[in-house]
Amino acid sequence: MKKKVVLGMSGGVDSSVAAYILKEQGYDVLGVTLAQVPHDDIYDENAGGCCSISSVFDAKQVAHDLDIPHYVLNFRGIFERKVVDYFVNEYLEGRTPNPCVACNKFIRFSEFLEKARGLGADYIATGHYAIVEEDTDTGRFLMKKSKDSRKDQTYFLHQMTQYQLSHTLFPLGGYTKDKVREIAEKIGMVIHDKPDSEEICFIPDDDHGNFIKRRVPDKVKPGNFVDKNGNVLGRHKGIVYYTIGQRKGLGISLGKRVFVQRINPETNEIVLGDEEDIFKRKLYADGLNWIAFDNLSEEMVVDAKIRYAAKASKAKITPHGSGVMVEFQEPQRAITKGQAIVFYDKDIVVGGGIIKEVF
Repeated sequence: MKKKVVLGMSGGVDSSVAAYILKEQGYDVLGVTLAQVPHDDIYDENAGGCCSISSVFDAKQVAHDLDIPHYVLNFRGIFERKVVDYFVNEYLEGRTPNPCVACNKFIRFSEFLEKARGLGADYIATGHYAIVEEDTDTGRFLMKKSKDSRKDQTYFLHQMTQYQLSHTLFPLGGYTKDKVREIAEKIGMVIHDKPDSEEICFIPDDDHGNFIKRRVPDKVKPGNFVDKNGNVLGRHKGIVYYTIGQRKGLGISLGKRVFVQRINPETNEIVLGDEEDIFKRKLYADGLNWIAFDNLSEEMVVDAKIRYAAKASKAKITPHGSGVMVEFQEPQRAITKGQAIVFYDKDIVVGGGIIKEVF
């Protein structure tokens, strides 16, 4: 009897080719598009991009061409609570969140998985670039970097549990993006050259500051730019518009380049400094999830990434309270509270968490 897989289909080339590969591998595939972006006057679902009407249409067209059923499931309520509200609240607290990490943790590999299991599915699948393998000696499921280092998405998936990994397939983990597009074109998919969606799905214009301002206008207030000694340098339009390391778009001219060094939500101040001031070596992270083992019991040297686009750097991680202290061998630029930090041992994802303090 064929194993049943419920595949998340966004209408993009990755999930579409994932559907084709799964069907070729002999799975009973059911395509599902997650309707998760809340209806409001900010998001235009008639525009392009993730969750738009055109993307749902593209997913349905691919499903029709591959002769697999396709449905749209409503996840708007929980997405609003777990992702959008979290995103807004983190910025109000002077942190810079990663909504994709939250979405994967609370929606795709939690609520979506449980919904699929309720439909009798053996697995869920997505078009993420990652590899999951079972260690036959220990029975533990491991996550590894994908074949395409440019597209590897393990950073966003580090919160997955053993249960979730055991019921998830990533068909594209062994492919490069170029090969995926080649397959899509070869089998006649009209979306083979569709551009990747890189903006935050619920902020299609990529202006997160104005998005937050529109949602909570009474909580976004102008304040002072100050130097590290507290001297006032000028005015900012609200802390939600800025992030650590930012230089452009500050709206202030001091005759030299300055960067956001620190954000103080308690005083509504943003500290500006020289570029050397935004290089740090130590941080504390919590909200940890370990994949390679159950728990970190002693000091370990890893390769650590402080943001998706950052290059992994050597660091020592040490258990500390409910989290870990992380010390890099070399100073890192613009370590940012609220971002995920993910630990690797070569191509294996050790685990990761959320940056809480920077030293």
